[in-house]
Amino acid sequence: MTVNYRRIAVLDIGKTNAKVVVLDSATGVEISVAKMPNSVVRDGIYPHYDVEKLWTFTLDALRSFAREPGFDAISITTHGASAALLNAAGDLAMPVLDYEHEYPADVREAYALLRPPFEETFSPHQSMGLNVGAQLHYQKTTFPDAFAKVTTIVTYPQYWASRLTGVVSNEVTSLGCHTDLWAPRESTYSSLVDTLGIRSLMAPIHSAFDALGPVLPAINKEIGLSRDIPVFCGIHDSNASLLPHLLVRPAPFAVVSTGTWVINFGVGGDLDHLEPSRDTLANVDAYGRAVPSSRFMGGREFETVSAEIGHVDQEYSSAAIERVVSNSILLLPNVAPGSGPFPGQTARWINAEGASAEARYGALCLYLALMNEACLNLIGARGPVIVEGPFALNDTYLTLLAALTDRDVIAVPGSTGTSQGAALLTGIQPPAAVERRIQPGKITGLSAYRQSWHTALA
Repeated sequence: MTVNYRRIAVLDIGKTNAKVVVLDSATGVEISVAKMPNSVVRDGIYPHYDVEKLWTFTLDALRSFAREPGFDAISITTHGASAALLNAAGDLAMPVLDYEHEYPADVREAYALLRPPFEETFSPHQSMGLNVGAQLHYQKTTFPDAFAKVTTIVTYPQYWASRLTGVVSNEVTSLGCHTDLWAPRESTYSSLVDTLGIRSLMAPIHSAFDALGPVLPAINKEIGLSRDIPVFCGIHDSNASLLPHLLVRPAPFAVVSTGTWVINFGVGGDLDHLEPSRDTLANVDAYGRAVPSSRFMGGREFETVSAEIGHVDQEYSSAAIERVVSNSILLLPNVAPGSGPFPGQTARWINAEGASAEARYGALCLYLALMNEACLNLIGARGPVIVEGPFALNDTYLTLLAALTDRDVIAVPGSTGTSQGAALLTGIQPPAAVERRIQPGKITGLSAYRQSWHTALA
C-alpha cells in the first residue's frame, strides 16, 4: 500500500562512518545530512563500538532535523556481522563487539566444531568475528558471568529500533548475513541456535517493513517532536541497497553494493554452485528470499592503496590503462586479508618498480575490476551489473568492469544506496533513479592481462 510520508529520517550506521539523513520521498534526494566516524573503543573486555556516542549523535541529528526540514517516519540500516546483547532492563548486558576482533586460537577451534555445515546455513567460515555465531560463542564461553545477564539478543539495526521504540526484534536480512544462525532454504533458525543454547534469548522476528511503534514518549519529547513518528524495523545495509532494484527490475541482474565491503548479489541465481572457501554465501533479501552473494573488502583496499599511491587524476584515460596493460603492471590480492575470492593470497605488485602514481592507480582499478569479475562469476550472475555506492563514481573501474564482464554496467550515483533503500521500508515508492549506462568496449590486451593476473595467482 502506498503511503504519504513526505520526508523519511534514516539512521545509517556503516562500519566506517555513521550518518542520519532526511530524504525527500518523491525524489530520494538527501535534504539534510549529519555524519560522524564510527569509532571502535579499545578498552574494556574487548574492542567494541561506541554506541553511546552514536546514540548522542543520533538524537542531536534528529532534534535538529525535527525543526528543519522535518520528517514523518524513521527507518534504520546498519552494517552486518553485529548483534546486541540486552539485559532484563533492555540495556546492553555486554558491549557490542567489533567484528574485526580476532579471538584466541582455542576459542576459534572450539567454535569450528560447533558450526553447522555450509549446506544448512550457506554461511562460509569467516575470519575474526564476521560470523555472529562465533561472536556469541566467544562472548558466552569467555565471559560467562556477563553473558549470564543476557536476556535478549537482537540484530544490530533492530538494536537501534529498540532504543527508539522499546520494542525488541530480530530481522532476516541481518540474521541471514553470514551469521551461521539462519537456514535460508527453510527460512528458520539454524541448528546452531540450539547448539549454543540461545533460542530462548532470540527476540521475535519482524519483517523489515514492520512499523515497530512510535518513538518513545521521553525520546519524542527530547527530540522535540510534535506528534507520534513511526519507527520501522530496519535492514542490513547491503540489502537496503538491493531493495530498490528488487522493486523495479526484472531478474536476472546483479547488484554490486560498494562501501567498505563490495557485496555482490546475483538476483535470479541459485545456491547450488557456491564455493564457501571463496567467500560466497547466501544473503537473505527483505522479503526473506535467499540470494547468491559474494564479497571482498574492496572499499578498504581502495583506500589503503590510494593512500600509498598519493594524489592522482582519477579521470578515466584509455591511453593510461593501455600503458598499464601493455607493461603488465599487476596488483595481486589480497590487500585486505581474510576475505574475498582468492583466500590465502598476499598482496604484491608485479612489474611496478618505477611505475608512476597514475600507472599504479590504473593497476589498482584493474585489480578491483578483476576481483569483482571473479566474484560475479562465482555466483553465476547474469544480466546487467548495477553498481551502487562510491565505486559508481569511479569511471575507470566501471569501464574496466564492463569490458571484463562483456555486460552493461549501470552506475547509480550518490553517496550510497543504503539510506535510500532503508527509506523504502516505510512503503513509499522508489523514485526514478538517475543512472549512467556503461557499455562494454574493447581494451587492447585486456584478455592477455587478465590471463597474466590469474596465472600469477596460481
